[in-house]
Amino acid sequence: MTHVTSMLETYPKELGNIDRQKLAECIAACFECAQTCTACADACLAEDKVAELTTCIRKNLDCADVCASTGNVLSRQTGNNVEVTRAALEACRTACRACAEECEQHASMHEHCRVCAEACRRCEQACADLLAALG
Repeated sequence: MTHVTSMLETYPKELGNIDRQKLAECIAACFECAQTCTACADACLAEDKVAELTTCIRKNLDCADVCASTGNVLSRQTGNNVEVTRAALEACRTACRACAEECEQHASMHEHCRVCAEACRRCEQACADLLAALG
């Protein structure tokens, strides 16, 4: 059991009809992706030809910020803010898709970009799965 799951299970109120497993998976994927994108941007900065990775760094950092914000929004269960939750999930999917596509272009030369693209695709899918579960 992860801490994400533990926190959802110990929440003192009812969570409603939300799929707890999909919620926990999405929260975890968001925070993991945020960390991975931050680390990938840092690794890009350490590359000899950093100028060729400017767009990748920008997309890494944008994705990291959006994923962290989405993870935070999803972690808050008090009250009902479905519109913002949906918007955050859509923004996260978009940022993850853009970052993954950029990192995939560099994956054959930079292993950190391959790893980052995988994390972005996983988060993109977790957001899609949670959106579908929200109905």
